[in-house]
Amino acid sequence: MRQGRDTVASRWAALKPHVRLLGPDGLRPMVLMFHACGGRGPHQDRYAAAATAQGVRVAMVDSYGPRGWPDAFGKAFVCTGLVFRGAERAGDVLAAAHGAVAELGADPAALVLAGWSHGGWAIMDLMTMPLTGPGEAGLRDPSPSPLDGVRGLFLASPYGGVTALSRSRDWVRRPRTLAVLGEKDRVTHPRDSQRIYDRIAAGGCALEVWRVPGRHAFDEPGAELGWLRHDRELAAQSVERFGRFLSEVL
Repeated sequence: MRQGRDTVASRWAALKPHVRLLGPDGLRPMVLMFHACGGRGPHQDRYAAAATAQGVRVAMVDSYGPRGWPDAFGKAFVCTGLVFRGAERAGDVLAAAHGAVAELGADPAALVLAGWSHGGWAIMDLMTMPLTGPGEAGLRDPSPSPLDGVRGLFLASPYGGVTALSRSRDWVRRPRTLAVLGEKDRVTHPRDSQRIYDRIAAGGCALEVWRVPGRHAFDEPGAELGWLRHDRELAAQSVERFGRFLSEVL
């Protein structure tokens, strides 16, 4: 995978072997899930179960597998912002949306993009991109058409630090969005997150912000560092809200 040299099709071809599919076959509404900088975690399985219980298919997209990166690499270099920032990973989101419809049986009019932390950052950056010229999202031939059927976004504590494009750019597409704001988050300070959400809402997006009394990655078991803390009760509430959101938008 080569930043700036991949086409949408070639990026998808690299991602496809590393996509985990769950749920019923056939033409279905689909949720595309994008993991945090630490890699895919078991907490995403709980969200996936909430989707498949409604007959929604789930595609868990692994951005590290095609690049040959173990999760340890992500924690050391991606989580610290040294490589693979949101604007670059936005190409994975666009390519996955293309592939979901072209090859995975997704209903082209019923997609939801769901991202945790770094994954949410990538989705938000993509929303700022017109996708009308070479190089956007790190792709030679970006197009907005794969996103035509995106009905909703679920953003779980998305990163909104200084390199997040949504801090300074308006969204050019505005699907209905459920965004989580951890009031004790120190990866992105709640004030910074709220500024981004205010900007998104002011641009006309139907945005719901769920404020939780938790830290970053509160829904992820094993997140026990000083700035991360799992909260079992809040995690259960988050899965329930995710399921309710899907039932409303799909």
